[in-house]
Amino acid sequence: MPFIRRASCIGRSNGVKFAFGLPVMAFDGVSRAHGVSFLNLNFSALTLDTAVDAVAARASIPNAAFAYVATPNVDHVVGLSNEPGRRPLYESAWLLLNDSRILRKLGVHAGIDLPVATGADLAERLFDDVIDRREPITIIGGDEASIAELKRRYYFTDVRWYRAPMGLKQKPEAIVRAAAFAAAQPSRFTFICVGAPQQEMIAYAIAQRGDARGVGLCVGAALDFLSGQTQRAPAWMRSAGLEWLHRLLSEPQRLWKRYLVDGPKVFSLFAAWRASIASAN
Repeated sequence: MPFIRRASCIGRSNGVKFAFGLPVMAFDGVSRAHGVSFLNLNFSALTLDTAVDAVAARASIPNAAFAYVATPNVDHVVGLSNEPGRRPLYESAWLLLNDSRILRKLGVHAGIDLPVATGADLAERLFDDVIDRREPITIIGGDEASIAELKRRYYFTDVRWYRAPMGLKQKPEAIVRAAAFAAAQPSRFTFICVGAPQQEMIAYAIAQRGDARGVGLCVGAALDFLSGQTQRAPAWMRSAGLEWLHRLLSEPQRLWKRYLVDGPKVFSLFAAWRASIASAN
């Protein structure tokens, strides 16, 4: 059975702490796979290949307790600095993979090796190399068109889809319903594609139930890329750390604030983090 755990979060009621309306819990039977502390997050520091292997191995364990993978990028790091109550959502993840080449470059400046294993790449590799087209998979997020196209492209025959409503962050009851749907599906893989921090909130809520199995993957826009709804940046732009620019040019009205106003704050956060490390030493 899970037990109450002390952590920094948003609020408290009757002695129990809460993160985004959900009690902060720790989960028995889920081993953590962290390796590198960077910007006050404990990253698993796995390459894409080793992350794929770890997820596939975990998903193959019969009746293993639900464990989830979070893939923080610059947007997550900045959001966490603005809302520290999100921290339990990341601390409770089984794997915390670096989704940003900018974070990797900042890590190099700090003498830290932080491999990149993006959520989109992880999902694509699982779809291509690991998931059997006849096995059930659960998807939270997306629309009918994206699900239909995903099934067509990958020949999936058993997709359990949950249409997530808008504004999940302010709808804890909707998060609970999404978690209940996921827990009721006998899937080795649950893909949660509703953006941060909503997807981490749902994954956290699934794990909190104690009756769910398989691996949850918080992979943001991966469903849009894999279904062809959104064109991903060319490989050379991704390698150069310019995927953000491609996305900005593709959806300027929606993403200008994320990339031009909020994103650059990561550099001041990095400077403050390095200063705190230096003062501690």
